[in-house]
Amino acid sequence: MTTDSSRTGTTASGGISTFKGEERALRADRLGTGGLLLSVLAATAPLMVVAGVMPTTFAVMGIVGQPLLFVVLGVVLILFSIGYAEMSRHVHNAGAFYAYISRGLGGTAGASAALVALVAYNALQVGIYGIFGFEVSGLLATYADVEIAWWIPALVAALAVGLLGWLKIDVNARVLGVLLVIEVLLVVVFDIAAIADPGKEGLSLHAFNPDTLTGAGVGTALCFCIAAFLGFEQAPVYAEETSRPHVLVPRVMFLAVGGVAVFFALSSWALTVATGPSAIVGTSQKQSAGLLFFLTESRLGGTVTDVLHVLFVTGMFAALLSFHNVVARYAFAMGREGLLPAAFGRTSGSSGAPGTGSLLQTVVAVVVVVAFAIADDKPAGDPTAPVLQLFTWFGNIGALGVIVLMAAASLSVVVFFVRRGAAGTQAWRLVTSALAGIALLVIAGYTVKDFEVLVGAGPDSSLSWVLPGTIGLAALAGVVLGLVLRARAPEKHARIGLGNEAFQLDKAASS
Repeated sequence: MTTDSSRTGTTASGGISTFKGEERALRADRLGTGGLLLSVLAATAPLMVVAGVMPTTFAVMGIVGQPLLFVVLGVVLILFSIGYAEMSRHVHNAGAFYAYISRGLGGTAGASAALVALVAYNALQVGIYGIFGFEVSGLLATYADVEIAWWIPALVAALAVGLLGWLKIDVNARVLGVLLVIEVLLVVVFDIAAIADPGKEGLSLHAFNPDTLTGAGVGTALCFCIAAFLGFEQAPVYAEETSRPHVLVPRVMFLAVGGVAVFFALSSWALTVATGPSAIVGTSQKQSAGLLFFLTESRLGGTVTDVLHVLFVTGMFAALLSFHNVVARYAFAMGREGLLPAAFGRTSGSSGAPGTGSLLQTVVAVVVVVAFAIADDKPAGDPTAPVLQLFTWFGNIGALGVIVLMAAASLSVVVFFVRRGAAGTQAWRLVTSALAGIALLVIAGYTVKDFEVLVGAGPDSSLSWVLPGTIGLAALAGVVLGLVLRARAPEKHARIGLGNEAFQLDKAASS
């Protein structure tokens, strides 16, 4: 029986549903393996990691064995992905993390995870505007002799990303894909050049020696390096927009984790080869985020270095767009299930994109950038300048939130299959999920313990507990929201994590 798209249905329990027709479902069959993989990998911003995260980790932590850390983390995240991918075969929801957690640990835990995810991914996205604005203003000053404040290009980018958020996902995938492929190719060119023209110590494999991972900085270095992987876990967010989510989502996740681990391990090793393992820490401390460009200048020339500078910016824009899409879809999923106002649970008619969630994310970004711009009273090169604080503070808040979500999702996978009586058939997946969960909890512990190092604050600074406390506050607020819904609106509480399944139930009930 055909239903009117504006009709309101009644649930089997007699409660009034919020069914509004197809606008409550994201459009399916819009992403294939390539589009999904590009959308996911764009969030990792490979050039930003190679030019920014890697030199910072070498310089601040003094850990020569960063390439080995990427291998270790790759193994941990593959263990995580085994259970996470299997969960994606059973749950197709744009809310991904919180949907999985609610299926395993209950609706209240799911509500808590939903708010943590919304805060974490917003923080990751908004934080990039700081370094993006800083780099664009620097490029304009160097190549166009134009001096502008960092917040101007940051705000322009926020509006451009918001506009693209209203467009079809395949348009976004093309934008992301072109930028991503070019920057990856140029980093590979640098890797080859470094291997062909190594430093004084030659093609040394010392960076893969386990002895390089001794010292107090290893735990914190793990926090830096795991942030480089963030993005691969977003594949299930797009599950509703693929034709075969049970096949494509796991495939893309394993391709992303494996590819990122190999790419970053080889690229960080190439940096040690170019300088020599004994000199990588000192050179990184001297050159900071200019390390990659310093090394390419002598090996590939000024033109390639200039192109890399530009691609550093376009890569960050791709990451901004990717995280924006994820935040919008989380908001959509939460609106559809009553965790946010119902307006967030509807898609825009022209493109089928989660328009209200996209608008929310854009508003948040603009407000934060404006706030940091008003507070900006220091030179841009000062590490305590708001432009750089925006990147470090928000980036690490977001990374902590995602690490916590991954640990909770690992536990949820175990509980989910045990409750379904599938512990025997899924035994090896449950073991890998448990091992990954333990490892992720250890990393989360180090992240909280060393947060003042991650954000460049002193040991007595209130930032060491206020910033990570943001994630704790979001988790607590989510628990309260879940408990209130369970007491006052049990039908909504029961729907948390159901996603498109709840939509189909409403559709059937209204027929």
